Formats: sequence, C-alpha cells, structure tokens
Amino acid sequence: MKLAIGCDHAGFSLKEFLKSNFNEIDWLDKGCYSADSVDYPDFAHAVARSIEDKETELGILICGSGNGISIAANKHADIRAAIAWKPELASLARQHNDANILSLPARFISELEAIEIVKAFLEASFEGGRHQARVDKISC
Repeated sequence: MKLAIGCDHAGFSLKEFLKSNFNEIDWLDKGCYSADSVDYPDFAHAVARSIEDKETELGILICGSGNGISIAANKHADIRAAIAWKPELASLARQHNDANILSLPARFISELEAIEIVKAFLEASFEGGRHQARVDKISC
C-alpha cells in the first residue's frame, strides 16, 4: 500500500514515528523534514494533490491540533480529511464519510494511540449505501 504523509513542525516527530512503525507501507513523504517552524497549508496541499493526481489513494496529515491541516486539505474538491483522536473516529470517518485523509492532532495523542488510530483508518472501508448520498452532497 502506498500512502502520502505530511505534517508541520508540530507533527514532525509523530510522522517519523509512524513511518518507522508501519514498514509495510510505501510512504510518499511530502514533508516537512525537520522540527523547524513551517506553514501547515504547504504540506496539506501536497498530500491532497498526491491523492488528486492518483499517486496515492489515502493520506495522513499531522499538525498540533489536526485542525488547520485538515481545513487546508479540505479545500480540494475530492478530499475528505477527517480529524481522529480515537480509533473509533478514524473507522467511522472511512465507513460513513469515505475519508481519504486522516488528520492527527500530535499534541493531544500519544504515539501508541496514533498507531491504533492509523490501523483503524487503514482497516476500515467505505460502507456506501445510505452514506453515499450524503458524501455526494459534500462538494460545492
């Protein structure tokens, strides 16, 4: 599986931790590449474009709260970035909302929680059915 990943400075160490703990994933690392201060939209757009360009099907974004990076990614038409701080939220984002980007709040979860959240996101799939009509109404 190939997955895009990106973060800002607040998410850098968690990004590196996840990459080293999911060896079965072919990571497309869109940055950032250090803990030096950067602007999260740059990396949100890079991950979103990798999905739009069909380089990857899914992505993970990480910033301090998960909010800013999600907001930036969700400006892209076919991107559905969802913040999760529990595995159940990650599963539901995929199952009910067909989320294609998982956003993690690095300052509010532990590394072990992040592993469980990512696993839940990757193991879930879109249920379609009654959820499809709702997802179809998201784009403006």
